[in-house]
Amino acid sequence: MAQAPDASTPNWPNRPIRLISPFPPGGTTDQLARLVQPALSQALGVPVVVENRSGGNGSIGTGIAAKSPPDGNTYVVVFDTHGTNPSLIPSMGFDTRADLTPVMLIATGAMVIAVHKSQPQKNFSDLVKSARAVTSGLPYGTIGSGSLAQLAMTSLAAQVGFSMTHVPYKGGGPLAADAVAGHVPVAMATTALLSAHVKTGVLVPLAVTSSQRDPVLPDVPTLVEQGVKDFEALAWWGVFAPAGTPAPIIARVNRELNAALSDAAVRARLTGQGMNLRLSQPAELGTFVDVQIERWAKVIKEFGIRADRKSTRLNSSHVSESRMPSSA
Repeated sequence: MAQAPDASTPNWPNRPIRLISPFPPGGTTDQLARLVQPALSQALGVPVVVENRSGGNGSIGTGIAAKSPPDGNTYVVVFDTHGTNPSLIPSMGFDTRADLTPVMLIATGAMVIAVHKSQPQKNFSDLVKSARAVTSGLPYGTIGSGSLAQLAMTSLAAQVGFSMTHVPYKGGGPLAADAVAGHVPVAMATTALLSAHVKTGVLVPLAVTSSQRDPVLPDVPTLVEQGVKDFEALAWWGVFAPAGTPAPIIARVNRELNAALSDAAVRARLTGQGMNLRLSQPAELGTFVDVQIERWAKVIKEFGIRADRKSTRLNSSHVSESRMPSSA
C-alpha cells in the first residue's frame, strides 16, 4: 500500500517519477534501476519510469538529472564513472558536487579481469606474460573511456610493468556482448556484469580487484594474492537528485530505497551478482564520492587519461618500483 506523502511536501508525488540510467540497457545501472522500479512505484503511489540516456561516460544522463527541476520527480542511478568524470570531462556542463544532491550509496563491488574461453591465459601471471609478448598491446575492453576499469588497469599496468591497448565500449551491455562473442580477448568490468558469463564457462576469470575474494566468485584469487602489492579498486552504484530537491523528499526516497533493497529476494539477487549492499543515508554517499573524485583525479592527471579517446595504449614506461614477482 502506498504511503501518504510527507506533511511538508503535501503535493508530492503527483506525477510519474523519472529514474534515469545514464548507460545503455543491459548494464548494471539499468539492471539496478529496473530492479527497484516496482517497489518504488508501489511505495510512492505513482509510476516510476526508467529512462536510458547514455553517452559521455554516463555524464549525459547525469547532466539531464542535474539540470532537471528540483521537484522530487527526477533521479539518476550513477556508476563509478560519476567519481571520475569531473577530472576527465571538464566541459560536462554541470558541477558534480554543486548541481546534484546525494540520495543513497547503494553498493560497492569488485571488478574481474576475464578472458574469452578461447584465450590461453588461466591466471593473471599468464595475462602479464601475454601482454609483454604482444608488442602492439594486448586489447582489453571496458565499459568506456575514463571508466574505473580503465583507470584501474592503467595503474595496474604501471605497477606491474606490461602493455595493453584499451578498447572502450558504450556501456556494460555492449562490452559483455563482445566479450562473450570473443570479439575482445580480455574484459575488465564488475563481477555484477560478467559473473554470469564466468559461471557458464564462456569467460575465464583471472583475478578480482577487491582486497578480499568476492563471494560471487569465491574461487577467483585477488590481484594481491597473485603478487600485486596493496591493489584494490571497487566499482560502486548510487542515486542522486537535482540539487535543491527538498530534504523531506530526499529522506523519503532514501527510506523507500532502503526498504526495497532490504527485501530478501532483491538482496539475494544483487549479492549473487557481486554487489555488496551499502544501505545508507544520503551523507554517506556525499562523503564517499568526495573520496573517489580525489583518488582517481590523481591517476587521471599522472597518466594523462582522457574520456574521448577511442583507444589507449598502456605501456610499461611509467612503472613504479613495486612490481610483481618475476614469475608474473
